[in-house]
Amino acid sequence: MRGDHKQQAPMWSYISPEQRIPQDHPLRPLRTLVDAVLKDLSPGFSRLYAKTGRPSVAPERLLRALLLQVLYSIRSERQLMEQLDYNLLYRWFVGLNMDDPIWDVSVFTKNRQRLLDGEVAGAFFDAVLAQARERHLLSNEHFTVDGTLIQAWAGLKSFRHKDVPPAPPDDPGNPTVNFHGERRSNATHQSTTDPDARLFRKGPAQDARLYYQGHVLMDHRHGLAVGGQLTAAGASAERDAAGVLAAGAIPRARATLAADKAYDTRDFVATLRALGVTPHLAQNTTHRRSAIDARTPGTPATR
Repeated sequence: MRGDHKQQAPMWSYISPEQRIPQDHPLRPLRTLVDAVLKDLSPGFSRLYAKTGRPSVAPERLLRALLLQVLYSIRSERQLMEQLDYNLLYRWFVGLNMDDPIWDVSVFTKNRQRLLDGEVAGAFFDAVLAQARERHLLSNEHFTVDGTLIQAWAGLKSFRHKDVPPAPPDDPGNPTVNFHGERRSNATHQSTTDPDARLFRKGPAQDARLYYQGHVLMDHRHGLAVGGQLTAAGASAERDAAGVLAAGAIPRARATLAADKAYDTRDFVATLRALGVTPHLAQNTTHRRSAIDARTPGTPATR
């Protein structure tokens, strides 16, 4: 028998978002963990907001929305607001009811910046890490560090000479720029739209772009991140950040730190040994002598 195909929508819905989400959905245990962390951070949220005025976006909802953006690789906050408007799973995770209006993207961005300025994101990360430590999910013995390039939201046309005032553009939307014969470097040039971005290239055969560098320290037992940092792009940025992360996030001496051959330098190996951390680095013997002596390659790898 053919089913009915009426287009008239009902006036009320008696099913809540909680009932629509499957009980075995992977976001359910994650929501439980996040709620416990947010409950502990709630006293700190109050210090970031005034006692009077118009209510802003609840910090708990804002942090859950930002977590969704990371988990589902949503490329922009504008698209995140669009998804929150009609995606029941996202509404449930953030804590929005079916009829709750979605925030304007500019309002969401301003409130997000308040949390970043208040170092709430770092406190949230530390609280999650404390949960993992209480559940014995961290080994505190074997770690891995690596870095990645993060392309800045700035075009090469904005990379201008610091001492020369820019000429009025012929087209404000897409100005004509001629860099032919001009030698550009981070010492003499700077982006007019993102001054902290640095000109960098991934390799000898790659083109130079404006980048930042992200760095993460991972624990080997369950592959959990125990430290992270964002820096300006540079030739030694990976090793400098790795030294800082190792000093602040590796809690015991005689731990091991694994990394690729880009970290095989005398200075970085000396930094790790001064911290009591054994460097398990891939040896770089292409253009120079490896800084790793016979002790490390002769030791069987452990997990």
